[in-house]
Amino acid sequence: MTLPDPPGRGRVRSGGDVVIESLDVLGARTVFGIPGQHALGLFDALGRSSLHFVSSRIENNAAFAADGHARVTGEVTPLLLSTGPGALTALAGLQEAAAASVPVLVISSQIPRAGLGGARRGFLHELPDQAAVVRGVVKHARLVRSASQIPSALAEAWRAAASAPCGPVWVEIPQDVLLEPTDVPPVRDLAGFAAPLEPRAELVAEAARLLERAARPVVVAGGGVVRSGGQPALLELAEKLHAPVVSTFGGKGAFPWHHPLSLQSWLEDRHMTALLEDADVLLVVGSGLGELSSNYHTFTPRGRVIQIEADAGKLESNHPALGIHADARSTLRALTAAVSARVDEAWPRPVVAEVLARIHDRLDKQELGLEQQVLGAVREALADTVPSFWDMTILGYWAWSAYDPRDAPFHSAQGAGGLGYGLPAALGAAAAGTPVLAVSGDGGAMYSIAELATLRQHDLPVIWLIVDDGGYGILREYMNGAFGQATATELARPDFAALARSFGVPATVSAPDRLASDLAAALAAGGPRVVVLPCLLRMFAPTHLESV
Repeated sequence: MTLPDPPGRGRVRSGGDVVIESLDVLGARTVFGIPGQHALGLFDALGRSSLHFVSSRIENNAAFAADGHARVTGEVTPLLLSTGPGALTALAGLQEAAAASVPVLVISSQIPRAGLGGARRGFLHELPDQAAVVRGVVKHARLVRSASQIPSALAEAWRAAASAPCGPVWVEIPQDVLLEPTDVPPVRDLAGFAAPLEPRAELVAEAARLLERAARPVVVAGGGVVRSGGQPALLELAEKLHAPVVSTFGGKGAFPWHHPLSLQSWLEDRHMTALLEDADVLLVVGSGLGELSSNYHTFTPRGRVIQIEADAGKLESNHPALGIHADARSTLRALTAAVSARVDEAWPRPVVAEVLARIHDRLDKQELGLEQQVLGAVREALADTVPSFWDMTILGYWAWSAYDPRDAPFHSAQGAGGLGYGLPAALGAAAAGTPVLAVSGDGGAMYSIAELATLRQHDLPVIWLIVDDGGYGILREYMNGAFGQATATELARPDFAALARSFGVPATVSAPDRLASDLAAALAAGGPRVVVLPCLLRMFAPTHLESV
């Protein structure tokens, strides 16, 4: 399509203006993405707005960045993409947002209307049905065909993204709709409020009855607790019931790490699995008890399960339960009000201490001092409120089980398990104005190395720790354990410190005994900065194929 002549002072508003006005009224402040030919009308309007734009270098990383921003702000975060290759490149990042229930609003351009419906007109970036490709990744998708449809379509998508279970949504707008003049009045009145998801009273009453009668109640706290802000209600309920709490990897921060009732996050351990199986009532909040939360589906509960989950598709997806389709926070509040405080607290605290002691004794026998030293150095260097974003790397796998997030958000790519999450998600979080730590291995770092340019361009306060072990370390361990040798896991890689400096980003090569001080110095100096740790780490031995 031929682009219109550049408008003068008396320019006519376009469909792109209607998009930007709608986002502004809905509450957007920061948007992410990459411009493309079909989306130029959208970006032209963006340039005249007050919205803050953060431009990534690769669309997948732009999706991760929008994900990271949405996680730390709790707000729906827009992601602007172009048609075809640009849109498709973002899908792996959106899969993570879907798996972790993160509210990202994608606005993608489309080919002109004349080519829609599989007309095969041969437009650049043409797909027979672009929305059909993305529907398996997002929770809502809509094609807009006129400028008058834009405000309502974006408000509908915003509500869908923000409503529990949160998740990525998709609105695509043809190139000609974005460019054409429109007489749609400036957008002033638009609502994107999330619909509440309250528990049914009879289900709360039955759950309260089961918990009050339980002799050995235990709680599994998933990511839904954190996303909903249900931590205070969970703490009050656990203390009222004297119920131990284990936080899933996605639910880290749901319960105080060093509380006497805290089982922390040691879900990949048979001692923990045995305790959960022995509970006569297991309250699962905001978790589907999927592969990682169930010690690779080896967990078989013997008692009654109560499951509170905003995603109806996850209710009883792995185990029979009293299923409560509701928001975690509101349900925990209702349960806390409904149950009576237990007097006897003799059972849980010795059991919690004993299980954690058994787990640490097992680790001590594996000579994993270096790994615990490195993770401890990261924890020592970070202020209690600094968010961290972890890639799929051995240190990240350790952090799932062993890292105390304290008062800071902890996020990783364990929802979908894709490489390259750590840095771009961290830069998205940093765009909200907070210092952030990103942690990657050398393999994952190469997925997002181009975003060093984004860090420098926007001067984002990100400290990037790269643990360089010469390959895909966790895959190396898996293959050696399963087959006795590893194939295709060893990698040529650059001098990460020199590469960072070439982007104008200061870099330090560290060592395990200097890591805490080097990270602390980088954080004190302000980002962006890179700390490279040449180090070969090992994973603790799996237990899901063993008995206690």
